[in-house]
Amino acid sequence: MRKNPPGALVRPLVQALTPYTPGEQPRIKGLIKLNTNENPYPPSPKVLRATKAAVDGRLRLYPNPTAQTLREKLARLHRCGLENIIVGNGSDELLAMAVRCFVEPVHPSTRGSCTRVQFFAPSYSLYPVLADIHGAESNPVPLNPDFSVPPIADLKRRKQWDFDAALTFVTTPNAPSGRGYATSELDQLCRAQKRVIVLDEAYVDFANQNALSLALKYPHVLVARTFSKAYSLCAQRVGYFVGPPTLIEALQKIRDSYNVNALGQIAAAATLDDLPYYRANFQKVIDTRQKLTRELEALGFRVMPSQTNFVLAKPPEFAAKHWLEKLRARRILVRWFDQTDLRNYLRISIGTRTQAEALVRAAQDILRQS
Repeated sequence: MRKNPPGALVRPLVQALTPYTPGEQPRIKGLIKLNTNENPYPPSPKVLRATKAAVDGRLRLYPNPTAQTLREKLARLHRCGLENIIVGNGSDELLAMAVRCFVEPVHPSTRGSCTRVQFFAPSYSLYPVLADIHGAESNPVPLNPDFSVPPIADLKRRKQWDFDAALTFVTTPNAPSGRGYATSELDQLCRAQKRVIVLDEAYVDFANQNALSLALKYPHVLVARTFSKAYSLCAQRVGYFVGPPTLIEALQKIRDSYNVNALGQIAAAATLDDLPYYRANFQKVIDTRQKLTRELEALGFRVMPSQTNFVLAKPPEFAAKHWLEKLRARRILVRWFDQTDLRNYLRISIGTRTQAEALVRAAQDILRQS
């Protein structure tokens, strides 16, 4: 039997892919983990009780295929119809579905805007990976140096931005900078964009504005939300889109039949029954973010304004990568990105007040020894 050479069984497109790199999930116990933007506070006791009660004979059954109960609660929360909501295995699954649903792969007969996935840079580094997997074209467009979105007039003058791109992702608030964007600013961009635009609001519960109304206003706008960041359910992988029925219906056609596990659906639905608990946690994170920002700035860090549960900070004295290593030696994990526009920064998740105090003490120690 003839053997195929190594790699011959794998599509060239896949062989050439550079996969998405998630934040480190360490196996060492006792580390202060400020590198993956997880909520430092546990889910509501009501959520834990509901999830534990569901671990019974129902595990042998398939979950509700459309996450009906969860969608009903989300529809009441957002004052929209069931037809405006689709639930996914984390918002990442829905972002991938949007690429498959609205973008044509590059082909000799299909080139140009219909094959283009567009996003600002820097932003969520999964976007170009999703485009590459699909065989589509990525169109990263630089943000302003302060991570603000260029005005529409500037985008038109530069001619790099494609107002007819098949799919545009906007991370709002921005990650990894933490910068928030005004709803009026996003409204202008949505009105200018001709085809589908996804406003990725993974961190919006820590911000002072949201753009959900735009998904119920325009026929080409989707808003992505997740239960991971603000609602302490990273492990369950539950996210959702809100948007016009025509787009939601199209996405439903390509969704896996049982894409969201039963325990995830139950936990997310129970979360919506105890929103005061979570809103109190949001405020704790915001208060800690503000205090940490002041204390890091007092040590010489340049901290970007943040509307998220993390800060992007340019450290003093040494290169950011050197700080990464020195903090890790003190059992504190933060995130560093090896790319030109971010290489001088650390991204630091907002932990508990105690964890933030430990980070500041470690930074003081590093500076004393410099």
